[in-house]
Amino acid sequence: MKTKLIVTTTVATACLLAALAGTARADDAKTLWEKTCASCHGKDGKGETTMGKKVEVKDYTDAKVQAGFADDKAVKSIKEGIKDDKGKVRMKAYGELLSDDDIKGLVAYIRTFKK
Repeated sequence: MKTKLIVTTTVATACLLAALAGTARADDAKTLWEKTCASCHGKDGKGETTMGKKVEVKDYTDAKVQAGFADDKAVKSIKEGIKDDKGKVRMKAYGELLSDDDIKGLVAYIRTFKK
């Protein structure tokens, strides 16, 4: 009986820690978004900021926009930045500033904007 209680407690603790870690990652991604991305993409992901309009960022609340890009493409864009056909930087690269986990968290956060 004592062994069963220990196992049950261990499993419950592991589940709680996993849930808290997921919440922490989501909070971290939101904070990163607000610090790093919102000045162009907007806090709400619509891109209705002065800079967002200037560089014509996409509205991430639009389901068609979300369907139009894959997560790996979004990761690459965040890591390497985006340039137009003439080589002008439309979005700077964040690969040296953010970890792979941070970037994956941002991509997951972008997906939460879809309506």
